[in-house]
Amino acid sequence: MSGMDPRLVKIAMKKMGIKQDEVSASRVVIETLDNKKLVIKNPQVTKVEMAGQVSFQISGDVSEEEFSEEDIKLVMEQAQVSREKAVKSLQNNAGDIAQSILKLKK
Repeated sequence: MSGMDPRLVKIAMKKMGIKQDEVSASRVVIETLDNKKLVIKNPQVTKVEMAGQVSFQISGDVSEEEFSEEDIKLVMEQAQVSREKAVKSLQNNAGDIAQSILKLKK
């Protein structure tokens, strides 16, 4: 609400039964049903409570990670590395499984 006194806005929202709180977060991860991850870095997160419902408003730097469990397990098994190293290699190699395995085996 541009140009309005934030204190007055907060009072008006409270009268309407709306409560807002800032949530301190360094990163937000949303896991989708199709095995993708939306990663939000440097997020600004606001928790909003209204009429018994809780919702979150999130903004920040959004990126997408897309690796299936099968891809991660394959890299782990073939390169004999931890899950963390397999995921990092997939990220560094744009999801290319073969390239990830080859670089990890060097």
